[in-house]
Amino acid sequence: MDYIECNFLITPLNPGNEILAATLADVGFESFTETEKGLIAYIPDTKFSKDIIENLDIMRNKEFTIQFDYKNIQDKNWNEEWERSYNAVVIAKKCCIRAPFHPKNESCKIDIIIDPKMSFGTAHHETTSLMIEQILALELKGKKVLDMGCGTGVLAILAAKLGSTQITAIDIDEWAYNNSVENVQRNETGFINVILGDIELVNKMYDCIFANINRNILIKHIPEYVTHLNKSGILLMSGFYNADKPVIINIAESNGLKLVSESEKNNWVVLKFKKTH
Repeated sequence: MDYIECNFLITPLNPGNEILAATLADVGFESFTETEKGLIAYIPDTKFSKDIIENLDIMRNKEFTIQFDYKNIQDKNWNEEWERSYNAVVIAKKCCIRAPFHPKNESCKIDIIIDPKMSFGTAHHETTSLMIEQILALELKGKKVLDMGCGTGVLAILAAKLGSTQITAIDIDEWAYNNSVENVQRNETGFINVILGDIELVNKMYDCIFANINRNILIKHIPEYVTHLNKSGILLMSGFYNADKPVIINIAESNGLKLVSESEKNNWVVLKFKKTH
């Protein structure tokens, strides 16, 4: 599958970036990278048209000035570009996320090899690194884990490295699904059950649920996450900005969750909740 890369220049940057990302997610854009002057967003070429962007309400909002251009990103070109720019990441001095062409970091207890292609989740983005930091602090031996919107599968693979042997990783995007399957095999964690689909396909109960997805999807699916979470289970959520915390917390608490902790990095947030009943 080919993707379209759209590069947006936004004035003022905040809260323009936040509003634009949420709006683009609603019309099919799948991943986002903040830049110094705006946002880069990706959408499958089969879903893209220039009119989709030009007809967005924010494009006509006089409070913002937004310019954009776009180009096609083919599979091969994406991989070549990524290999030129991708560096290994070390988190909490014990977890290394690296590409197949990087040497192993012997100082790290946990070694994860990820070939992300077009999928989200290399630990370079703040939300992924925030999630990994939280997961490293969990006791996962013998726990059942669900990774929603798994992207590259990195969080599910980390859970396996930490001792969980009952893991489901699910993503609605076929590219992400195929990429997760490859990465699961690459890390010798083939017992992870990777599923192509959405929350509707989940039919089990879990001790921990990871959801690093955009704000709107989280808001929509929090009640369903809670339904599949065991009593005293943990829900970790990221993929949203600091300004989104009140609405996320309100919905979570109204569904029987208690906020346990939170972390922030460059205005991105991870929230840790515990099911109270």
